[in-house]
Amino acid sequence: MGKQSAIQQILHYHEQTKHQPNRYAKGPGQMDWANEPIPFRFYEGSKIIKLPFPIKDPDAPHHALYARSQNRPLPFLIGHVASMLELSLGLSAWKSFQGSRWALRMNPSSGNLHPTEAYLILPPKTLQATQGGVFHYSPYSHGLEQRALIDNDLWKEIGDHFGTDVFFLGLSSIHWRESWKYGERAFRYCNHDVGHAIACLSFAANLHGWHVRWLSTLTDRDLATMLGFDKTTWHDHEKEWPDLLLMVHKSMESPQSLSLPSEIIQSFSSLSFEGKPNRLSREHADWNIIDTVAAASETLRTPERSCKFSAHDYLEKAPALPSAATIIRQRRSTQAFDAKTEINRETFYAMLDKTIPRQNCAPFDAGLGYVSVHLAIFVHRVSGLEQGLYLLIRDKKDLRELKSRCRADLLWQNIESAPDILELYLLQKGDFKEIASTVSCFQEIAGDSAFSLGMIAKFREKIEKDPSLYRRLFWETGMIGQVLYLEAEAHGFRGTGIGCFLDDVMHRLLGLTDDSYQDLYHFTVGKPLEDKRITTLPPYHHLEDANETPVA
Repeated sequence: MGKQSAIQQILHYHEQTKHQPNRYAKGPGQMDWANEPIPFRFYEGSKIIKLPFPIKDPDAPHHALYARSQNRPLPFLIGHVASMLELSLGLSAWKSFQGSRWALRMNPSSGNLHPTEAYLILPPKTLQATQGGVFHYSPYSHGLEQRALIDNDLWKEIGDHFGTDVFFLGLSSIHWRESWKYGERAFRYCNHDVGHAIACLSFAANLHGWHVRWLSTLTDRDLATMLGFDKTTWHDHEKEWPDLLLMVHKSMESPQSLSLPSEIIQSFSSLSFEGKPNRLSREHADWNIIDTVAAASETLRTPERSCKFSAHDYLEKAPALPSAATIIRQRRSTQAFDAKTEINRETFYAMLDKTIPRQNCAPFDAGLGYVSVHLAIFVHRVSGLEQGLYLLIRDKKDLRELKSRCRADLLWQNIESAPDILELYLLQKGDFKEIASTVSCFQEIAGDSAFSLGMIAKFREKIEKDPSLYRRLFWETGMIGQVLYLEAEAHGFRGTGIGCFLDDVMHRLLGLTDDSYQDLYHFTVGKPLEDKRITTLPPYHHLEDANETPVA
């Protein structure tokens, strides 16, 4: 597909999949429960390496999630890799209600459908084996399913190229898992979830003293070659789309490159891949528009990208907050808020502060590029701040342009109490609780919270520059979402992502009349109401039931 055709396909997809008050994006119409996708991918016939469970979590405080200087690098041993995987992509609990049972994971997902799959490319030293390999991570069993073995000569080439010890994490999306419920809008949600996963991996790696970096020069086809997707026979409509490859290295070390030469990539094409992907549903609906936009936003060969951020300190230095691992493990998406609890102003600022990228701080130093997304915030219950519509500019370079494209009657009032790091502006005073709920598809959680927000992305310019940036914009929103999830938990609140919102209603509220900027994701934070009818079970109790006792 040529570049101009790709741009037009993306713009068409984005416009068609907008929710409007009188027309929601096309979906299945009703829940086809008989064909609900299995939430776990398995490779039938592959060898499984059972991973150990950690004896204890990394002993790190809340701020060690972000600051790399807080964490001592651990060796690349299988037990430490297993710990990182469990803290980022593993199960966090099972829930049951009236005979139904479902798993929750450390990484959030739209509708808890989990379209994101993870693969590891590990050296023999990490595996404590004679050969390295390509593996699929199974959250259900907390194990690695072996897809291919890699000889030591290839690993020597990789080591020589980077000049330091590394391993790789690949992420992919099963679009059917989301489209089963959400129809044509599912491609958006799949890419939110990729962003969630990147942030989860970045945080968990950081607690082990490791740095996760995107190898941005690889194409989707390169990744398909390395993960064996081009040799895998997928069931109809259940193929996995390659998203990105992350390199993991020790935080205090600097790899010689952030790319892979074509010779190394092509070496993977000679590997023998094993295992047959399990069937997720008996029948499928055909959402061709998703295949089209996926192809249009395909990542092609690009120069090596790098970006640097400022090195400001965080606002919170040593608060009495839960440990980093505790915060990760207790993260949940809530279904309802109490509609009364306030967040104090300093806590609100501290939460927003974590969404600002900093040099050598997780998760935004993963190398996805400079800031493209800003936050339009409905402040409902923040003590010390007036109710109203606010805007947080996450990178000041966009302030003038965004201001010129918004309504002329907005205040753009500087918030004197806000710290200098936060470019926070009051746009309009007033009670926006009902408006926030209306914009979020009439969902009360957007108005019953302490605050809710829409993520406003620089759009047309990015797509015209590189159509693959369409996916990256959603990745950025997913990363912001994961930061807000963890910050809400750390401060005794709870958050939830909102993928259903009335796109152009939000644009009209701000006065945005074209697609220079677009609203891509919503989020809301408040005091949760717990449903005590739901039973919570340990995350891996099913392994114990099967006489597969985890390591203590």
